[in-house]
Amino acid sequence: MNDLEVRQLRYFVAVAEELHFGRAADRLGMAQPPLSRTIRGLERQLGVTLFERTTRQVKLTRAGEVLLRDARTALEAVTAAAHRAQHAGSASPRLRVALKADIDGGLLPQILDAYGTDPAALPPELVLGGFGDQPQALRDGLADVALMLRPVDDRGLDSEPLLTEPVLVAMAATDPLAARTRLCLADLAGRNLPNGAPADDGQTAPSPSGGGGTGQASNLSEIFSLVETGSIVFFAPASVARRNPRPGVAYRPVSDLPNCTLAVAWPQEARSPAVAAFVRAACAIAAAHNAQGDTRMQSTTA
Repeated sequence: MNDLEVRQLRYFVAVAEELHFGRAADRLGMAQPPLSRTIRGLERQLGVTLFERTTRQVKLTRAGEVLLRDARTALEAVTAAAHRAQHAGSASPRLRVALKADIDGGLLPQILDAYGTDPAALPPELVLGGFGDQPQALRDGLADVALMLRPVDDRGLDSEPLLTEPVLVAMAATDPLAARTRLCLADLAGRNLPNGAPADDGQTAPSPSGGGGTGQASNLSEIFSLVETGSIVFFAPASVARRNPRPGVAYRPVSDLPNCTLAVAWPQEARSPAVAAFVRAACAIAAAHNAQGDTRMQSTTA
């Protein structure tokens, strides 16, 4: 069997995700006939049928489902290899740290200070992204290490937990619920999260972003501005609440909202001394923080 080409896998994944040859061709910026020929050639090369084609629909076969899973992994690896090679060949190598702004448990400055004292340290470069973007940045080779909230898709990654903290609901200070000292998810019926999801939906509650993405708001400042107007509510880790006191926003604990865990993560194949130095620094700072205890939480929810 001839080796598969990256081009074949990219074409296959596009068709498998779109389940429509025309849309896949548009996505790839090519005409449909050569795309169809490539997929037929791939099926002949593998000796299996990847798609069931009718005049009404295109469906993946069992073989196609298996190839889609592995093709995505292979394409991620190829992309990551290119990015990591480019980074390694840079005249001024840096340690790229992926995170969502303000989602660091308040630990990032101390971690960077401790990391900077390690002989293996490289100059850090912050790679900012949205909620949940950090694991893919690691897999794509766009970052070397990350601070991120669990649970996440951690395929191909190793991680260490740093701290676990409550998640509060941020709401307008004028909201009638703000008069109460403790809530449950059912109390939030009729209110929406930044991405438009119902706030009382238990499936979205564990994510401080409200289920991924921020919909009509792109950063915390915009989110809190919308919260103040009563347009939305927002699930915020306690550390975010402490660092963003606003007269127009009330933070309240939600009894059935799971805690969130901040973790440091890195690719499983990482062998960089700088990555190891950052992980050591992050774990040491978090351990000291946890040993001191967090008495400020009481004042946040008072």
